[in-house]
Amino acid sequence: MVRAFLAIDVPDGYRAGLAAVQEALKKSGADVRWVTPANIHLTLKFFGDVSDVQVEAIAAAAAAMAGPTPVFTLQAQSVGTFPGQKNPRVIWLGLGGQTEVLGRLAQMLESAFVPLGFPAEKRPFTPHLTLGRVRSSRGREELQRQLAALVLPAFPAFQVTEVVLYQSTLRPSGAIYTPLRKIGLAKMEKL
Repeated sequence: MVRAFLAIDVPDGYRAGLAAVQEALKKSGADVRWVTPANIHLTLKFFGDVSDVQVEAIAAAAAAMAGPTPVFTLQAQSVGTFPGQKNPRVIWLGLGGQTEVLGRLAQMLESAFVPLGFPAEKRPFTPHLTLGRVRSSRGREELQRQLAALVLPAFPAFQVTEVVLYQSTLRPSGAIYTPLRKIGLAKMEKL
C-alpha cells in the first residue's frame, strides 16, 4: 500500500517566492505548521492508501482525462485562508490564469475516479497552493493583520504540461513525495 495523490507541480522558480511569503507570515508568531516550499503543489485529488493495482488504475484514468487536455497557464495571484479570515485553518495562495481549463480537468478527473471507488469531492474545486495549516488560535489576530498587509512577490505565469501521481511517505521531519507516474498534457500545435 502507498499513500497517493495527484497534483500539478509549480516551477522551481516559484519556491523562493513561496518561502518569502511564508517568512513574512511567520513574523506573526502564529501556531502554523508551514509546508516545506519544495513540497508545495496544487493537489487535484488525494487518494489515501492504495494498492499497486489501484495505482495502475488511477494512472490509467488520469491519463485518459489529462492526456487530451491542452497545456494551460496558471499564476499565483492572491493569498487567502480556509474556511475564512475570521478563523483561518489553512493559509494558501490562490491561482489565476486559465482556471477554466484547470476546473474542467479537475471535474473530469473526479468523475473518472468515482468508478475506481474514490468518491467525488463535495466541496467546490478552488485552485490553491497550501502554504501552512493553523494548529491553534495562538497568534491568530497578528496572523490576520499580516495576511491583510501582505504584498505578494511578482509570481510569473507558468505552463502546466503534466500532472503527477505521487506517493507520500510521512516522516517526523515532514512528508517525502516520490513521483509514481508523470502524465503529459496535449502539446499545442504551432501554427
